[in-house]
Order: sequence, then structure tokens, then C-alpha cells
Amino acid sequence: MRQVILDTETTGIEHREGHRIIEIGCVEMVERRLTGRNYHVYINPERAVDSGALEVHGITDEFLADKPKFADVAAAFVEFVRDSEIIIHNAPFDVGFLNAELARLNGELNAELESIARVLDTLALARELHPGQRVNLDSLCKRYDVDHSNRDLHGALLDAELLAEVYLAMTGGQVDLALDLSGEKSSGQGPQLVTGLDFSRLVARRANAEEQAAHEQRLDAIEAQSGQCLWRKLEA
Repeated sequence: MRQVILDTETTGIEHREGHRIIEIGCVEMVERRLTGRNYHVYINPERAVDSGALEVHGITDEFLADKPKFADVAAAFVEFVRDSEIIIHNAPFDVGFLNAELARLNGELNAELESIARVLDTLALARELHPGQRVNLDSLCKRYDVDHSNRDLHGALLDAELLAEVYLAMTGGQVDLALDLSGEKSSGQGPQLVTGLDFSRLVARRANAEEQAAHEQRLDAIEAQSGQCLWRKLEA
């Protein structure tokens, strides 16, 4: 299965008031493995960025002035996400903005995102898994031990990368972040061998008591979320 984890930044919070997309970040995942193939672009929105939005993402009008317009990048964006499952946190927000941008175009690109690809909302999924709990991206990073220490401001590509890790942790618990550095799709036949390594220089270190305790705590969390833990099955 090919999935695309997507996030956007915008000039404001309501596309019905004429606000526009200024950044799109996408991360590709095939068979639950990040491929290293991303799509990232800044966009000239042809309007000013609201002060409230600027405080969130820090992207200025001056920075965007020489960037391409959405019409210039639409074909490449649609090609990247076509026929995939798009994973978005709070999908109605991003989908609303993307559909508004696509509606301004002519020809085949004037289509709703849902006709191009399937959409999965991780906010709705998180609310099902953690009813009554905070389920914004920062809170989920903390819950699933995803390092988000460099997220001082929102950024579409950074947030898509963080969401990819959170999604993998939320869905089954067994997180595989191995990159296919060749850029080719995974064959689905298991990990590929890496050649040219000097294994004589590898050092084996045993986990200390604190690390063992953290490991067991992580396995407990996986078991609580998915109802099973592959690691413990293998140990048994």
C-alpha cells in the first residue's frame, strides 16, 4: 500500500474567507516503510498572511513573494498523491483548502482531492483511541515518544514527518522507519541487504536496568494500543 502523509500551512484558518495555501509537505510511505521520497513546496498565495497565522508558522509575505503560484505546482502535487491513501491530521481543514485551490484551476486538475486519492484523518483516529484526551500533534508526539523538540514553529514538511511516526505508532505499534534510499518502492519481500559494511567494527552493548525498564514500558504501551505485541510473542 502506498500512503502519503500530508500537511499544509496557510494564510489563515478559513478558506471560505479567501485564505490560501502557502506550503505543502508530503512524505511517502510504501508498505509502512518511509521511502525517503518527499514532496515539498512553498507557494505564493497572492494575498497577505494573517498575523495570527504568521505567529504559528513564521512564513512571511516577503519570503513567499518569489515563490510559484498554486496553479504552477498543481500538476506535480496531484501526480504525487494520485491513487494513494493520504494521511492528514484534522483532514477537513487541509482538504478544504486543497479543494478550494483545485477548484480555481481549469481542466482535469479542477477536481476534489477525494476523487484523486483516499483520505484518512488521524485526528478522528486519535479521538477513537484516546477519548477525552488531548490529541493535537504535539500531545500525540509526547504520548508515543516521538521527538518533536525542534518544532518551535509549524512547518508542513516537518509536521508531515512527525505525523508519519505518530501514525505508525498509533496503528499496530510496530514502527518501521527504515528508508529505501534507492527511492524505489518496497518489494514487500522484507528488508534489503546493505553491502559494504565492516561488521568487525560493530560493538554489542547490553541494555542497562533503566533501558530495560523503558523497553518494557514501551512494550506495555504497544500492547495497550493494539491488543498484542509482536516482540513479546517472539520472546515467548
